Amino acid sequence: MAIIETEAALHDAHRDNHTHRDVNGGWLRPAVFGAMDGLVSNLALMTGVAGGDVSQQTIVIAGLSGLAAGAFSMAAGEYTSVASQRELVEAELDVERRELRKHPADEERELAELYMSRGVEPELAREVARQLSQDPEQALEIHAREELGIDPSDLPSPTVAAVSSFGSFALGALLPLLPYLLGASALWPAVLLALVGLFACGAIVAKVTARSWWFSGLRQLALGGAAAGVTYLLGTLFGTAVG
Repeated sequence: MAIIETEAALHDAHRDNHTHRDVNGGWLRPAVFGAMDGLVSNLALMTGVAGGDVSQQTIVIAGLSGLAAGAFSMAAGEYTSVASQRELVEAELDVERRELRKHPADEERELAELYMSRGVEPELAREVARQLSQDPEQALEIHAREELGIDPSDLPSPTVAAVSSFGSFALGALLPLLPYLLGASALWPAVLLALVGLFACGAIVAKVTARSWWFSGLRQLALGGAAAGVTYLLGTLFGTAVG
């Protein structure tokens, strides 16, 4: 009885301690990085324009233009990228599907050899390959996973990618605009709110990395602040030169 209880406790301990971070980041990573991209790019754009000693209205127009242009550009780029990737994967799946239909024995032998190369006994590998090859769709999925490293049932959606990119970028780009839209007449509230947002984004990204939240937050704050500082300096220099 004591042995059984010990084994159960060890199993529970292994299960509790043998968890991993989401190394792909799921939806969190692209959403946060999209917002961060919008934040940095629009903050830099607005500080650059503000450095040229222009009116509040000009800064707001520049910020709104940067938000719209950046969000549409991100959405279009993401849609094209994901759609092209999906079309390439589907073309490769069609090739594999034709091979399974024309040369089923060769494909079954190929699968068995793959398992044997991973240490499975030859007889067992051939039997596993035979059973898996009985269902054409299951065989296609197995070959796609083993040969192409993809899951045919989990292909990315271009529309979802485009919409999420548009939304996350627009949300990030809106942050430095908010103080102006709420009546602020100076640049510093926009910069302060944007830097707080950058720190928050960096801290959230730490959830899918091994870094501490404060290190990740400070790193992103420093990078975004540097970008805003450089563009403000350029805006000041060019504004003076033009003026």
